[in-house]
Amino acid sequence: MTLPDPVTYAIPLFVLAIVLEMLLVRKRRTGRYDWRDAGVSLTLGLGSTVAGLLSGGAILAIMLGASRFALLEIPFAWWTFMLCFMLDDLAYYAFHRSAHRVRWFWASHVVHHSSQHYNLSTALRQTWTGFFSASFLFRLPLILIGLPVEMVFFVGGLNLVYQFWIHTEQIDRMPRWFESVMNTPSHHRVHHGVNPRYLDRNYAGVFILWDRLFGTFEPERSEDRPRYGIVKNLPVLNPLWAAFHEWAAIARDLRGARSLRDAAGYVLQPPGWRPDSSHDTADAIRARWSAEQGEMKA
Repeated sequence: MTLPDPVTYAIPLFVLAIVLEMLLVRKRRTGRYDWRDAGVSLTLGLGSTVAGLLSGGAILAIMLGASRFALLEIPFAWWTFMLCFMLDDLAYYAFHRSAHRVRWFWASHVVHHSSQHYNLSTALRQTWTGFFSASFLFRLPLILIGLPVEMVFFVGGLNLVYQFWIHTEQIDRMPRWFESVMNTPSHHRVHHGVNPRYLDRNYAGVFILWDRLFGTFEPERSEDRPRYGIVKNLPVLNPLWAAFHEWAAIARDLRGARSLRDAAGYVLQPPGWRPDSSHDTADAIRARWSAEQGEMKA
């Protein structure tokens, strides 16, 4: 059974939504569009599309090869789509959490967080090196249990389409029941925040339930509005530097590694890890902030 690519069909809606958001920003004077930053985001999105076309055949071949070893033969059915959608979103949570906790995956994912602005154009700021970092392997278990390859690709596209609309400051809160179950602009603003309390929180793709279940949920607080970007923001608005700067930093650290343990740490530990105690990881930043909050209260 051949299924379409939802992202391809959604592109005109993405463009229309960005134009409407620009008009809202201008009318409400809430949020901000920096044309140079938006241009970098769109360039990165275009490059990611090209990279996906170049690597898509190889990824499909890997998934089809893996399907030969599937434990079950799960048929196409309405309940199969629902099961696949849920499991795919769980796989996305696992990938997304790893992409913040393992520097190798972060080197690709950091591209998406590199903007200091938060609007719908930011959703299109995607990596060019996803195939190199092998992030697609997080969906391999779905193939190995027997879910059809075409279905896994289809629901993965639906997952990406859903995540587009949550990259905005023009929506404050959704109804409480929706906020309890689904990922929303409020939840995802937290994820993009570099405020210490928000670092490495709200990894959800579609269902915020995973974060609530696995202890990584943090609500957005009106007294601590998210500040966007990465811990050390990029000094220039350059799509090439945004796409490859963390890989360059890994290579630089590996050249200076004094042992195999240090080299492994530079690749597999969280971003900001150092061989000595001068860590600048999300956990270390949050711990220092928590200590400062405690001292202020005392």
